[in-house]
Amino acid sequence: MVERPWAAGSATGVGSLPGEDIAEALRLVLGELPELPYLPELPARGPGGDIVGRGAAHLVDLHVERHPDGWRLARRPGVDERRARDLLARDLDAVEEHAAGYAGPLKVQVAGPWTLAACLELPRGVAVLADTGAVRDLGASLAEGLARHVADLSRRLPGARLLVQLDEPSLPAVLAGRVPTASGFARLPPVDDAVAVDTLGAVVTRLRDSGAAPLVHCCAADPPVALARRAGAVAVSVDAAQLTDRDDEAIGEAVDAGVGLFLGLAPALAPGTPPTVEDVLAPARRLWARLGFAPDRMPETVVVTPACGLAGASQGWARSVTALTRRAARALAESPEGVPR
Repeated sequence: MVERPWAAGSATGVGSLPGEDIAEALRLVLGELPELPYLPELPARGPGGDIVGRGAAHLVDLHVERHPDGWRLARRPGVDERRARDLLARDLDAVEEHAAGYAGPLKVQVAGPWTLAACLELPRGVAVLADTGAVRDLGASLAEGLARHVADLSRRLPGARLLVQLDEPSLPAVLAGRVPTASGFARLPPVDDAVAVDTLGAVVTRLRDSGAAPLVHCCAADPPVALARRAGAVAVSVDAAQLTDRDDEAIGEAVDAGVGLFLGLAPALAPGTPPTVEDVLAPARRLWARLGFAPDRMPETVVVTPACGLAGASQGWARSVTALTRRAARALAESPEGVPR
């Protein structure tokens, strides 16, 4: 059985929020998600606040720089890397201040090794993914950087039980051979599942050794649930709307092995008609019925989240949907079979 550091009936966010004020974002998260808060990401702050730049800020002995099409590895640190590292440092200072004395699970997010490999370029202009040795070095650098990140957060918030979410939106494309070459006219070869498990598993293992609980998030279609389980993740995080019947077997095996399921159930963008709590929970209940597990297992296994990050949402909807996920998680805990009590 995989240890679950969160309580039954928990809700959390995927990671990103709108705006540029980290103090305001932390007040929202800590106020609305007391069972499982997270350190928000604010992509609106620009380069260094985005998923790739923020992930690269964790790298050890590797340097990055911006270019017109994104981020690439560099031979020496520059202004773009310093900005990314400075944003991360300021966020850590802010969470230390606003969450002082907090005791309980706390989630942080970072781009996983395969998404970084697909999105970062080598100095010569090809994706890191195209070079097996470069992928190996990138994974080792990220693992070391995340171990240091966990140690830093543990010193700042000694009562927190850290979960590290590895964001892998590009992993399905990596596995299917859909990542384009630099020219855009061809695709890089697919990565073998065993290789993908080894690289992701090395980061997961380092996180476990550092005392953190690792989970893998992918809000794309064909989420790599089985791969994440084999890599040792404590939970997988997926968008329920992207799931099909083809995913049931992998999800069922993961749940049966004790792996948690962070389910994206609430809309990331404001719909025309605000959903009710039962609207939000309906896909989870249908999935659980297909899997055939006892309803009373669902609250301890499922963590309710928005469908994806909230960077594109309005401030008002970000606050509303965060509160909605918490109400839905509580309703699930109180009535796992869907019968109000």
